[in-house]
Amino acid sequence: MVPTKHLTTWLLIGSILTGCTGTLDKLDEVGAPPKFAEVDNPATTPGDRPISWPLPETQPAPKQYANSLWQPGARAFFRDQRAARAGDILRVNIKFEDKAELDNATNRSRTSSEDLAVPSVFGLQNRLVKGLPGTQDPANIVDLTGSARSNGTGSIKRKEKIETQVAATVTQVLPNGNLVIEGSQEVRVNYELREVAIKGVVRPQDIKSDNTIDSSQIAEARINYGGRGQITQIQQPRWGSQAIEALSPF
Repeated sequence: MVPTKHLTTWLLIGSILTGCTGTLDKLDEVGAPPKFAEVDNPATTPGDRPISWPLPETQPAPKQYANSLWQPGARAFFRDQRAARAGDILRVNIKFEDKAELDNATNRSRTSSEDLAVPSVFGLQNRLVKGLPGTQDPANIVDLTGSARSNGTGSIKRKEKIETQVAATVTQVLPNGNLVIEGSQEVRVNYELREVAIKGVVRPQDIKSDNTIDSSQIAEARINYGGRGQITQIQQPRWGSQAIEALSPF
């Protein structure tokens, strides 16, 4: 078992090395805008894996007629232009508005009092207190009083609103017909890169005729809105402060 002081030392060394690596990466971007992420196949990115999903019972395929202009499931005589296969693209309307207000107040108080006296014990009260240090009064041997009080208040007020549109790619078609989508967008303005990313599972029938879908209709949605660049770096505390905050027991 590694001693506690040695473990703390190794953790500190690891934090320093990690911070140095991040610092070196930042030095490469001095005087240059942040770099865009490479556009890669999502299935080849680290951590990507196919989704396993509960599936309904298999339904028989609808009967089709070779000479009919109307095909089952179609909305028009022309081919449906909505995303339906792996590699197809659809637009996601991201509308997110969250508002929360929490107030909490606690008030606790406690008082206690304990008295111990032996004013008369068969006339032996004076002998009982002889073994105690100092001069003791049998009528007032122990007198304890105590009080405690604590007050606490807390308040949280949060309001967030995001409204944007992102194009996403169908990366997988599940056996029940649902589509796994993933998409991201990067916009660089004045040395600051804004990122929007989304992934999740959608039903084909929820996709509108204009090939768009609302973010509220995406199951297991993962929406990321952030940025990186000079402004973001200034707003973030230094890695040394973060390491001290993480390791401090107080």
